[in-house]
Amino acid sequence: MPIIALDTLPVRELFPGLRARLIHTDRVTHSWVDIDQGASFPEHHHPHEQIVSVVMGELEIVVDRVRHVLTPGKVFVIPPHTPHAGRALTSCRVLDTFAPVREDYR
Repeated sequence: MPIIALDTLPVRELFPGLRARLIHTDRVTHSWVDIDQGASFPEHHHPHEQIVSVVMGELEIVVDRVRHVLTPGKVFVIPPHTPHAGRALTSCRVLDTFAPVREDYR
């Protein structure tokens, strides 16, 4: 697989204030998400395992009704079918990794 420059990938708005650049392989989806301060995503769940890695900023996530604040270097693994929501306490860059592939994000 060739080297991919993130800034060459198309941007997809997932929710207002959440813009993703997506990379899909046969097994996983990487979603590089830039989030505006105060932007949020509603509670939802999906059949994918999700690994949330904060690269920059502070992200509040609520997983199974428990609040967590993630900062750079902090990682949270969300099991499949687990309700979660969140909001950016500051502007953020987050890498979400999903397995299996998020076909709905293609």
